[in-house]
Amino acid sequence: MKKQIAGSLCALLLCATPALGATIYRCTDQAGQLTFTRHGCSTQETVQVADAVNQTPGSGRAVPLAKPQQRKKKSGPEASDAVTVVGERDDGCGNLITASERRTALIAQKVLPGMNRSDIESTFGTPDKITGRNGQLQYRYSSDKGTTRTISFDEHGCVRGKR
Repeated sequence: MKKQIAGSLCALLLCATPALGATIYRCTDQAGQLTFTRHGCSTQETVQVADAVNQTPGSGRAVPLAKPQQRKKKSGPEASDAVTVVGERDDGCGNLITASERRTALIAQKVLPGMNRSDIESTFGTPDKITGRNGQLQYRYSSDKGTTRTISFDEHGCVRGKR
């Protein structure tokens, strides 16, 4: 009987434990640097104490979302909604191919002028032989069937086009 009462009391205590918030210390030093901590501030810093309470879901009213601001219609010569490109991606090879063309070539295991060394290595793996002459690099890949593929790069590490 005593064990049942003790077990019931323990169960009630565990279920009724309130969710406690943490005490947060906002410390500001003489230089104006701001630090938030749960362990307190040094004696040279000014302290502000805040209690952080994390409400359980469904406790209290819902917080409304921000209302979007209505855009005003422009009039006059600046009224067009034309897109202005401020910067564009530079692949280091003169942007000879688009990202879509690059992706398609990588999937189809094709070599296009304007691809870089990392594109070739991600498609074909580590080359079997690397040679360099006059600042230009060549990757050589050999297959089990006896065919070889040679890919030439310029001084910037970009695949050279056929001449």
